[in-house]
Amino acid sequence: MHFLPEHLDDYVVAHSAQEPAHLKALTKETYQKVLQPRMLSGAYQGRVLSMISKLVSPKSILEVGTFTGYSALCLAEGLSENGILHTIDIKEELIDLQRKHFDLSPYGSQIQQHLGQALKIIPSLETSFDLVFIDADKSNYINYFHAIIEKMNPGGIILSDNVLWSGKVIEPLKEKDIDTKVLLEYNGLLNNDKRLETVLLPIRDGLTVSRVL
Repeated sequence: MHFLPEHLDDYVVAHSAQEPAHLKALTKETYQKVLQPRMLSGAYQGRVLSMISKLVSPKSILEVGTFTGYSALCLAEGLSENGILHTIDIKEELIDLQRKHFDLSPYGSQIQQHLGQALKIIPSLETSFDLVFIDADKSNYINYFHAIIEKMNPGGIILSDNVLWSGKVIEPLKEKDIDTKVLLEYNGLLNNDKRLETVLLPIRDGLTVSRVL
């Protein structure tokens, strides 16, 4: 979803860093072989994720929701030397595709895949995090937040994707729309939690940047 007029959005993209070749290859294969390829972060948001990661220079990254690995590769661009990115997804059929493109990139040895329920895996990770990207099932966003907040290092960054949910967050809430209901609560939680400083960016479908105080 674009919140700017298309011609202005095109100008923004044209005057931003371009995606590396290995990410273009991943995008192409995702559209050829995977259902719902639009779940990819996309080239422009990918450059935003890369820039944030480079500014943080994290030693440890956690990603909740891998899909085909595009956003993981973007975040990995900012890893400090010997840094590790842990990425969690529930779809076993995507593991090999992810690994293939991780290993074709310069960051394959720094990316650890985890298959299964994130709420079970996160407590088992014996590390704290400088950067977290939440981009999985929206109905669990609040649960993911509570699972990771005590594992965040001071000054760490939590990135939350799809927080505008195609504009549904400002429309009348439908009774059975659990995802939108949770996102409304989640956005309020991030904005009001005294442990965080938060700014919501109208990038793609909404990207929140929260800094742990």
